[in-house]
Amino acid sequence: MKKVKQPDNEKYALLVADMLNDFVNKGAPLEVPAARMIIDNIKREIKEARKKHIPVIYCCDAHKDTDPEFQLWPRHAVKGTKGAEVIRQLKPRKEDYVVGKTSYSCFYKTSLDKVLEKLGKTHVIITGVVTNICVLYTTAEAYMRGYKVVIPKNCVAALTQSEHQFALQQMKRVFHTEII
Repeated sequence: MKKVKQPDNEKYALLVADMLNDFVNKGAPLEVPAARMIIDNIKREIKEARKKHIPVIYCCDAHKDTDPEFQLWPRHAVKGTKGAEVIRQLKPRKEDYVVGKTSYSCFYKTSLDKVLEKLGKTHVIITGVVTNICVLYTTAEAYMRGYKVVIPKNCVAALTQSEHQFALQQMKRVFHTEII
């Protein structure tokens, strides 16, 4: 597998979206089987980011027990539960940032924009799940807020290959995302 070359520009931050037990583990409530295939790729991205002093920001579902989203999706990633924790292979370090979210976008009603602003970042590299849901909507909102977006395609996963491809095409065409 070819290594993704990360830009060494100081304007970048690496986002890791929803690589949580309730999405990645076998038998999880919202299991994305392909998520297990991107773990090593994301691990390499994180290692490379840290080497280049690019901040790593984990964006994690942290739902209330009665979240309205559970009318559409199975109960998952309830704040304070094991399911809402980042998988052990990608555990955040103390220097990393963790942003809780309750919707598809990592920006919607979260502190992500403030964190990026405080860090002086104008570009985001987005990894994680699900390509056509959280990754796509985070990309849309990043674009609308003026951020440049990079998606390493071997670091995102969806439930189906067609949904994955559709989202990558949308992000590239509509939001001028750099797909690498």
